[in-house]
Amino acid sequence: MKQVLSQQEIDSLLKAVESGKIDTLDLDDDDQENRVKLYDFKRPVRLAKEYISTLNMVFGEFTKIASNILSTQVRTNITVQLASIEQVSFDEFVHSVPRFTLMGLFHSAPLEGTQIIEVSPQLCLQLVDLLCGSLEIRDSREEITKESFTDIEMAILEDVLNNFVHSFELAWRDVVKIKSEIESTETNPQIMQTMSPNEPVVLVTFTVVVHNIRTFINLCVPYIFFEGMLDKLSLRNWFHSEKETDHSDSGKLEKNLQTAPVNMEVLLGETIMTLENFLQLELGDIIPLDGKTSDPLILTVEKFPRYFVKPGLKGKKMAVEVLQYIGGETDE
Repeated sequence: MKQVLSQQEIDSLLKAVESGKIDTLDLDDDDQENRVKLYDFKRPVRLAKEYISTLNMVFGEFTKIASNILSTQVRTNITVQLASIEQVSFDEFVHSVPRFTLMGLFHSAPLEGTQIIEVSPQLCLQLVDLLCGSLEIRDSREEITKESFTDIEMAILEDVLNNFVHSFELAWRDVVKIKSEIESTETNPQIMQTMSPNEPVVLVTFTVVVHNIRTFINLCVPYIFFEGMLDKLSLRNWFHSEKETDHSDSGKLEKNLQTAPVNMEVLLGETIMTLENFLQLELGDIIPLDGKTSDPLILTVEKFPRYFVKPGLKGKKMAVEVLQYIGGETDE
Protein backbone atom coordinates (compact mmCIF):
# COMPACT_ATOMS: atom_id res chain seq x y z
CA MET A 1 0.00 0.00 0.00
CA LYS A 2 1.32 3.49 -0.85
CA GLN A 3 2.25 5.73 2.08
CA VAL A 4 -0.26 8.47 2.93
CA LEU A 5 1.43 11.90 3.31
CA SER A 6 0.61 14.22 6.15
CA GLN A 7 -0.43 17.82 5.49
CA GLN A 8 3.01 19.06 6.60
CA GLU A 9 4.73 16.72 4.15
CA ILE A 10 2.43 17.85 1.34
CA ASP A 11 3.23 21.51 2.05
CA SER A 12 6.97 20.78 2.07
CA LEU A 13 6.69 18.93 -1.22
CA LEU A 14 4.84 21.82 -2.89
CA LYS A 15 7.43 24.34 -1.66
CA ALA A 16 10.23 22.15 -3.04
CA VAL A 17 8.52 22.00 -6.44
CA GLU A 18 8.00 25.79 -6.51
CA SER A 19 11.61 26.48 -5.55
CA GLY A 20 12.92 24.14 -8.24
CA LYS A 21 14.52 21.66 -5.87
CA ILE A 22 12.38 18.88 -7.38
CA ASP A 23 12.12 18.56 -11.16
CA THR A 24 8.52 17.87 -12.27
CA LEU A 25 9.80 16.14 -15.41
CA ASP A 26 11.44 13.50 -13.23
CA LEU A 27 8.12 13.00 -11.44
CA ASP A 28 6.32 12.50 -14.76
CA ASP A 29 8.94 9.99 -15.86
CA ASP A 30 8.61 8.05 -12.62
CA ASP A 31 4.82 8.09 -12.88
CA GLN A 32 4.97 6.87 -16.48
CA GLU A 33 7.37 4.13 -15.50
CA ASN A 34 5.03 2.92 -12.74
CA ARG A 35 2.17 2.61 -15.23
CA VAL A 36 3.98 -0.11 -17.19
CA LYS A 37 2.68 -3.58 -16.34
CA LEU A 38 4.21 -6.90 -17.24
CA TYR A 39 2.15 -9.15 -19.52
CA ASP A 40 2.86 -12.81 -20.04
CA PHE A 41 1.82 -13.76 -23.58
CA LYS A 42 2.02 -17.42 -22.62
CA ARG A 43 -0.83 -16.84 -20.15
CA PRO A 44 -3.28 -14.60 -21.99
CA VAL A 45 -6.09 -13.04 -19.95
CA ARG A 46 -9.20 -12.96 -22.11
CA LEU A 47 -12.01 -12.70 -19.58
CA ALA A 48 -12.46 -9.54 -17.53
CA LYS A 49 -12.88 -9.63 -13.74
CA GLU A 50 -16.61 -8.98 -14.13
CA TYR A 51 -16.97 -12.19 -16.13
CA ILE A 52 -14.91 -14.13 -13.58
CA SER A 53 -17.37 -13.00 -10.87
CA THR A 54 -20.21 -14.51 -12.90
CA LEU A 55 -18.22 -17.72 -13.36
CA ASN A 56 -17.83 -17.90 -9.59
CA MET A 57 -21.62 -17.88 -9.30
CA VAL A 58 -22.08 -20.50 -12.03
CA PHE A 59 -19.46 -22.90 -10.71
CA GLY A 60 -20.67 -22.31 -7.16
CA GLU A 61 -23.99 -23.70 -8.38
CA PHE A 62 -22.06 -26.59 -9.99
CA THR A 63 -20.60 -27.55 -6.60
CA LYS A 64 -24.06 -27.78 -5.03
CA ILE A 65 -25.50 -29.89 -7.84
CA ALA A 66 -22.45 -32.16 -8.09
CA SER A 67 -22.39 -32.68 -4.30
CA ASN A 68 -26.03 -33.78 -4.26
CA ILE A 69 -25.79 -36.06 -7.31
CA LEU A 70 -22.54 -37.71 -6.18
CA SER A 71 -23.77 -38.20 -2.61
CA THR A 72 -26.90 -39.89 -3.94
CA GLN A 73 -24.89 -42.09 -6.30
CA VAL A 74 -22.42 -43.42 -3.72
CA ARG A 75 -24.84 -43.19 -0.75
CA THR A 76 -22.45 -41.25 1.44
CA ASN A 77 -21.83 -37.58 2.11
CA ILE A 78 -19.58 -35.97 -0.51
CA THR A 79 -18.75 -32.25 -0.52
CA VAL A 80 -17.55 -30.46 -3.65
CA GLN A 81 -16.11 -26.97 -3.14
CA LEU A 82 -14.83 -24.35 -5.57
CA ALA A 83 -11.09 -23.78 -5.02
CA SER A 84 -9.93 -21.46 -7.83
CA ILE A 85 -10.60 -20.09 -11.31
CA GLU A 86 -7.55 -19.32 -13.44
CA GLN A 87 -6.90 -18.30 -17.04
CA VAL A 88 -4.01 -20.36 -18.40
CA SER A 89 -2.89 -21.92 -21.65
CA PHE A 90 -3.89 -25.45 -22.61
CA ASP A 91 -0.26 -26.54 -22.39
CA GLU A 92 -0.08 -25.40 -18.75
CA PHE A 93 -3.20 -27.36 -17.94
CA VAL A 94 -1.83 -30.54 -19.51
CA HIS A 95 1.42 -30.27 -17.55
CA SER A 96 -0.39 -29.56 -14.27
CA VAL A 97 -2.29 -32.87 -14.13
CA PRO A 98 -0.80 -36.30 -13.30
CA ARG A 99 0.43 -38.52 -16.11
CA PHE A 100 -2.12 -41.13 -15.03
CA THR A 101 -5.56 -39.71 -14.37
CA LEU A 102 -9.15 -39.86 -15.64
CA MET A 103 -10.24 -37.29 -18.20
CA GLY A 104 -13.64 -36.94 -19.83
CA LEU A 105 -13.85 -34.91 -23.04
CA PHE A 106 -17.33 -33.52 -23.68
CA HIS A 107 -19.07 -31.05 -25.95
CA SER A 108 -21.88 -28.66 -25.00
CA ALA A 109 -24.19 -27.89 -27.92
CA PRO A 110 -24.82 -25.34 -29.34
CA LEU A 111 -21.60 -23.74 -27.97
CA GLU A 112 -18.18 -24.31 -29.52
CA GLY A 113 -15.14 -26.07 -28.12
CA THR A 114 -14.40 -29.24 -26.18
CA GLN A 115 -14.49 -29.13 -22.40
CA ILE A 116 -12.45 -31.48 -20.23
CA ILE A 117 -13.27 -32.80 -16.77
CA GLU A 118 -10.24 -34.30 -14.99
CA VAL A 119 -10.77 -36.46 -11.91
CA SER A 120 -7.74 -37.31 -9.78
CA PRO A 121 -6.89 -41.03 -9.68
CA GLN A 122 -7.15 -41.02 -5.86
CA LEU A 123 -10.78 -39.82 -6.07
CA CYS A 124 -11.51 -42.31 -8.86
CA LEU A 125 -10.39 -45.26 -6.73
CA GLN A 126 -12.27 -43.90 -3.68
CA LEU A 127 -15.50 -43.72 -5.69
CA VAL A 128 -14.96 -47.20 -7.17
CA ASP A 129 -14.47 -48.62 -3.65
CA LEU A 130 -17.67 -46.94 -2.40
CA LEU A 131 -19.75 -48.01 -5.40
CA CYS A 132 -18.51 -51.59 -5.02
CA GLY A 133 -19.63 -51.69 -1.38
CA SER A 134 -16.35 -51.13 0.44
CA LEU A 135 -16.56 -49.58 3.92
CA GLU A 136 -12.91 -48.49 3.96
CA ILE A 137 -11.77 -45.32 2.15
CA ARG A 138 -8.21 -45.31 0.90
CA ASP A 139 -6.03 -42.36 1.90
CA SER A 140 -5.57 -39.73 -0.83
CA ARG A 141 -1.87 -39.53 0.09
CA GLU A 142 -1.43 -43.18 -0.86
CA GLU A 143 0.76 -43.47 -3.94
CA ILE A 144 -0.99 -44.76 -7.04
CA THR A 145 1.09 -47.57 -8.52
CA LYS A 146 -1.30 -48.71 -11.25
CA GLU A 147 -1.06 -47.22 -14.74
CA SER A 148 -4.52 -48.00 -16.06
CA PHE A 149 -8.08 -48.69 -14.97
CA THR A 150 -9.69 -52.07 -15.48
CA ASP A 151 -12.74 -52.44 -17.74
CA ILE A 152 -15.03 -52.74 -14.71
CA GLU A 153 -13.52 -49.63 -13.11
CA MET A 154 -13.90 -47.67 -16.34
CA ALA A 155 -17.56 -48.70 -16.65
CA ILE A 156 -18.19 -47.43 -13.10
CA LEU A 157 -16.21 -44.22 -13.61
CA GLU A 158 -18.02 -43.40 -16.86
CA ASP A 159 -21.22 -43.08 -14.81
CA VAL A 160 -19.39 -40.71 -12.46
CA LEU A 161 -18.19 -38.61 -15.40
CA ASN A 162 -21.72 -38.48 -16.80
CA ASN A 163 -22.94 -37.12 -13.46
CA PHE A 164 -20.27 -34.40 -13.49
CA VAL A 165 -21.16 -33.46 -17.06
CA HIS A 166 -24.87 -33.38 -16.18
CA SER A 167 -24.04 -31.09 -13.23
CA PHE A 168 -22.12 -28.82 -15.61
CA GLU A 169 -25.15 -28.65 -17.91
CA LEU A 170 -27.52 -27.79 -15.04
CA ALA A 171 -25.16 -25.15 -13.61
CA TRP A 172 -25.43 -23.11 -16.83
CA ARG A 173 -29.21 -23.33 -17.17
CA ASP A 174 -29.78 -19.77 -15.84
CA VAL A 175 -27.28 -18.34 -18.34
CA VAL A 176 -27.67 -20.44 -21.49
CA LYS A 177 -29.39 -23.70 -22.37
CA ILE A 178 -26.84 -26.34 -23.34
CA LYS A 179 -26.82 -30.08 -23.97
CA SER A 180 -23.58 -31.69 -22.78
CA GLU A 181 -22.47 -35.16 -23.83
CA ILE A 182 -19.22 -37.05 -23.30
CA GLU A 183 -17.33 -37.72 -26.53
CA SER A 184 -14.43 -39.79 -25.20
CA THR A 185 -12.33 -40.61 -22.13
CA GLU A 186 -8.54 -40.53 -21.69
CA THR A 187 -6.15 -41.57 -18.93
CA ASN A 188 -2.96 -39.97 -20.32
CA PRO A 189 -3.13 -36.17 -20.80
CA GLN A 190 0.08 -36.14 -22.86
CA ILE A 191 -1.63 -37.73 -25.87
CA MET A 192 -4.54 -35.27 -26.02
CA GLN A 193 -4.55 -33.03 -29.08
CA THR A 194 -7.96 -31.37 -28.80
CA MET A 195 -6.46 -27.84 -28.69
CA SER A 196 -3.27 -26.05 -29.61
CA PRO A 197 -0.77 -25.69 -26.74
CA ASN A 198 -1.12 -21.89 -26.55
CA GLU A 199 -4.91 -21.79 -26.69
CA PRO A 200 -6.33 -19.87 -23.70
CA VAL A 201 -8.54 -21.87 -21.35
CA VAL A 202 -10.29 -21.29 -18.04
CA LEU A 203 -9.07 -23.80 -15.46
CA VAL A 204 -11.54 -24.37 -12.61
CA THR A 205 -10.29 -26.43 -9.67
CA PHE A 206 -12.63 -28.06 -7.15
CA THR A 207 -11.82 -29.87 -3.92
CA VAL A 208 -13.79 -33.02 -3.12
CA VAL A 209 -14.12 -34.20 0.48
CA VAL A 210 -15.05 -37.85 1.11
CA HIS A 211 -14.98 -39.04 4.74
CA ASN A 212 -12.64 -36.12 5.66
CA ILE A 213 -10.24 -37.13 2.87
CA ARG A 214 -9.60 -34.29 0.42
CA THR A 215 -8.97 -34.81 -3.29
CA PHE A 216 -9.66 -32.69 -6.37
CA ILE A 217 -11.14 -32.41 -9.84
CA ASN A 218 -10.25 -29.95 -12.61
CA LEU A 219 -12.48 -28.48 -15.27
CA CYS A 220 -10.84 -27.11 -18.42
CA VAL A 221 -13.07 -24.84 -20.53
CA PRO A 222 -11.64 -23.24 -23.70
CA TYR A 223 -12.16 -19.52 -24.29
CA ILE A 224 -14.10 -20.28 -27.48
CA PHE A 225 -16.84 -21.74 -25.25
CA PHE A 226 -17.50 -18.28 -23.77
CA GLU A 227 -17.23 -16.25 -26.99
CA GLY A 228 -20.86 -16.76 -27.99
CA MET A 229 -22.29 -15.60 -24.64
CA LEU A 230 -20.01 -12.86 -23.29
CA ASP A 231 -22.96 -10.48 -23.07
CA LYS A 232 -24.79 -12.96 -20.82
CA LEU A 233 -21.81 -13.20 -18.46
CA SER A 234 -22.15 -9.55 -17.50
CA LEU A 235 -23.46 -9.05 -13.97
CA ARG A 236 -25.50 -6.10 -15.19
CA ASN A 237 -27.42 -8.50 -17.41
CA TRP A 238 -28.18 -10.69 -14.38
CA PHE A 239 -29.29 -7.92 -12.05
CA HIS A 240 -30.91 -5.52 -14.49
CA SER A 241 -33.64 -3.80 -12.49
CA GLU A 242 -35.12 -1.64 -15.26
CA LYS A 243 -36.68 -4.54 -17.12
CA GLU A 244 -40.42 -4.06 -17.43
CA THR A 245 -42.73 -6.68 -15.99
CA ASP A 246 -44.58 -8.73 -18.55
CA HIS A 247 -48.18 -8.82 -17.29
CA SER A 248 -49.00 -11.66 -19.65
CA ASP A 249 -46.80 -13.93 -17.53
CA SER A 250 -49.06 -13.57 -14.49
CA GLY A 251 -52.09 -14.32 -16.69
CA LYS A 252 -50.46 -17.49 -18.02
CA LEU A 253 -49.48 -18.54 -14.51
CA GLU A 254 -53.05 -18.01 -13.25
CA LYS A 255 -54.46 -19.97 -16.20
CA ASN A 256 -52.15 -22.90 -15.52
CA LEU A 257 -53.05 -22.88 -11.82
CA GLN A 258 -56.75 -23.11 -12.64
CA THR A 259 -56.26 -26.63 -14.05
CA ALA A 260 -54.14 -27.89 -11.13
CA PRO A 261 -55.94 -30.78 -9.32
CA VAL A 262 -56.52 -30.45 -5.54
CA ASN A 263 -57.59 -33.13 -3.09
CA MET A 264 -60.80 -32.40 -1.12
CA GLU A 265 -62.05 -34.53 1.79
CA VAL A 266 -65.01 -34.45 4.19
CA LEU A 267 -64.71 -36.30 7.50
CA LEU A 268 -68.07 -37.58 8.80
CA GLY A 269 -66.74 -38.19 12.31
CA GLU A 270 -64.42 -40.22 14.49
CA THR A 271 -64.81 -42.89 17.14
CA ILE A 272 -62.74 -45.32 19.22
CA MET A 273 -63.46 -49.04 19.02
CA THR A 274 -61.89 -52.04 20.71
CA LEU A 275 -60.26 -54.69 18.57
CA GLU A 276 -62.80 -57.25 19.86
CA ASN A 277 -65.76 -55.16 18.65
CA PHE A 278 -64.01 -54.47 15.35
CA LEU A 279 -63.56 -58.18 14.68
CA GLN A 280 -67.25 -58.83 15.43
CA LEU A 281 -68.60 -56.23 12.95
CA GLU A 282 -71.32 -57.55 10.65
CA LEU A 283 -73.42 -56.18 7.81
CA GLY A 284 -76.05 -53.77 9.17
CA ASP A 285 -74.18 -52.86 12.38
CA ILE A 286 -74.31 -49.16 13.34
CA ILE A 287 -71.17 -47.36 14.49
CA PRO A 288 -71.84 -44.19 16.54
CA LEU A 289 -69.56 -41.25 15.75
CA ASP A 290 -68.43 -38.40 18.02
CA GLY A 291 -70.47 -35.64 16.33
CA LYS A 292 -74.16 -34.73 16.22
CA THR A 293 -76.23 -35.02 13.04
CA SER A 294 -77.03 -31.31 13.33
CA ASP A 295 -73.35 -30.26 13.47
CA PRO A 296 -71.73 -29.11 10.20
CA LEU A 297 -68.90 -31.18 8.76
CA ILE A 298 -65.45 -29.84 7.81
CA LEU A 299 -64.26 -29.90 4.22
CA THR A 300 -60.45 -29.98 3.94
CA VAL A 301 -58.46 -28.95 0.87
CA GLU A 302 -55.02 -30.62 0.68
CA LYS A 303 -55.35 -31.55 4.41
CA PHE A 304 -56.15 -27.92 5.42
CA PRO A 305 -59.69 -27.16 6.77
CA ARG A 306 -61.44 -24.60 4.58
CA TYR A 307 -65.28 -24.86 4.79
CA PHE A 308 -68.17 -25.93 6.99
CA VAL A 309 -70.45 -28.15 4.89
CA LYS A 310 -73.72 -30.12 5.19
CA PRO A 311 -73.98 -33.64 3.70
CA GLY A 312 -76.70 -34.54 1.22
CA LEU A 313 -77.45 -36.06 -2.17
CA LYS A 314 -77.30 -34.78 -5.74
CA GLY A 315 -79.07 -37.25 -7.96
CA LYS A 316 -77.71 -40.66 -7.02
CA LYS A 317 -74.39 -39.32 -5.70
CA MET A 318 -73.40 -38.13 -2.26
CA ALA A 319 -72.68 -34.41 -2.06
CA VAL A 320 -72.06 -31.59 0.40
CA GLU A 321 -73.45 -28.08 0.57
CA VAL A 322 -70.98 -25.33 1.51
CA LEU A 323 -72.21 -23.36 4.53
CA GLN A 324 -69.29 -21.15 5.61
CA TYR A 325 -65.69 -20.37 4.72
CA ILE A 326 -63.48 -20.85 7.77
CA GLY A 327 -60.11 -19.94 6.23
CA GLY A 328 -58.19 -22.88 7.63
CA GLU A 329 -59.03 -22.18 11.29
CA THR A 330 -61.05 -24.58 13.47
CA ASP A 331 -61.30 -25.39 17.15
CA GLU A 332 -59.54 -28.71 16.57
